[in-house]
Amino acid sequence: MKRVFLDTNILIDLLNEKREKNYLAKKLIEKLINEDYEIFISEDMLSTVYYVVKNQKKVLNFYKDIVYDKYWHIVPFEKEVIEEAIEFSLKNDNDFEDLLQCFTAKKYNAILITEDKKFVDCGIKVLGYEEFLRDDYEF
Repeated sequence: MKRVFLDTNILIDLLNEKREKNYLAKKLIEKLINEDYEIFISEDMLSTVYYVVKNQKKVLNFYKDIVYDKYWHIVPFEKEVIEEAIEFSLKNDNDFEDLLQCFTAKKYNAILITEDKKFVDCGIKVLGYEEFLRDDYEF
């Protein structure tokens, strides 16, 4: 099965209708579900998204829907990913939070989708909305 890991900004776009890329986030999720992708997010982003998106009931209802959904996986970083991110960040002066997301995506053999144009390269494919949603894009 094809796997994607969503960065925090994708969930924020999805759940906040005032965000400029809300429509792209909706198109993305629709494509992922229609094409039977497994969707991974990190458990740490749950509190971040809840805090940033001002409609907490909407966020909680979304979480309620995805917790048992067959397409969605809420995963921890786990110790080895944290250690790897710390070492990589110390050596290369990279964003620690991005590294945690990237190495977790790598652990689950997923491509990472983000709108962060300066996202760190940890050896996996990283795509934005436009690139992933192109009709000619192949996994």
